[in-house]
Amino acid sequence: MSAIDNLFAKLKSDGQKAFMPFVTAGDPNLDFTGAVIKRLDACGCNLCEVGVPYSDPIADGPVIQASYTRALDKHVKLAQIFELLQQVSPMVSMPLVTMVSYAIVFRYGLEAYVKRAKQAGIAGAIVPDLLVEEARQFSKIAEQEDFSLIQLVTPMTPKDRALKIAETSTGFLYYVSVVGITGERNELPPQLVDQVSWLRERTDLPICIGFGISIPAHVKLLGPVSDGLIVGSAIVKRIAKAEEDGGKTTLDTIGEYVDKLMASL
Repeated sequence: MSAIDNLFAKLKSDGQKAFMPFVTAGDPNLDFTGAVIKRLDACGCNLCEVGVPYSDPIADGPVIQASYTRALDKHVKLAQIFELLQQVSPMVSMPLVTMVSYAIVFRYGLEAYVKRAKQAGIAGAIVPDLLVEEARQFSKIAEQEDFSLIQLVTPMTPKDRALKIAETSTGFLYYVSVVGITGERNELPPQLVDQVSWLRERTDLPICIGFGISIPAHVKLLGPVSDGLIVGSAIVKRIAKAEEDGGKTTLDTIGEYVDKLMASL
């Protein structure tokens, strides 16, 4: 079992749900990314997604796109991200996963990526642009290495295709809450609860919901039907202020915000 499998097994036995923040590696710099990850762990977060900056992000809204641009402008490289996470992973109790384009993984080499990621203490990868028709090879390698391959289902995914995606995914299934791009929203689609409930009845994989979750009301609505909630843009927006205040106030702001959301879970 992977570290993520163990996490969700424990959460289930304890009757708890996962709170999963997202941060962009290298925004505003790699040292601060490490500090944020450690602060999120201290808040009691269950898993952290670390975005690997990419020049053509898939489905990311303006907040995360801007964070990727800031990191790329500082020439943040995949090798540096691996080195950072290798330093940070022993200091935190929550598993780390990369949110990474398949183009980056393919160029690095599928097996090489998994082996280097595991060496860095990374438990899995979310690959938003990996088509289910092309996922078998990567899925097999990941399974052999106990490395979770997490894929996405959207409200527009046909039901038969959603089940195929679940078959090649491990760790958890990332359910995109809305049609469109990432970003904070005041309201989520009213049919979302029913859509997730349908899928839960047909897969044993934990289902975690992301995109648009930013306020306690979202957490209270989706907590009962999901196994975990993912919060990205709202955290990345707060990280963007780090260079203005030297970082200390930003860390406190992030901690207070996360504490408020977790209290609603």
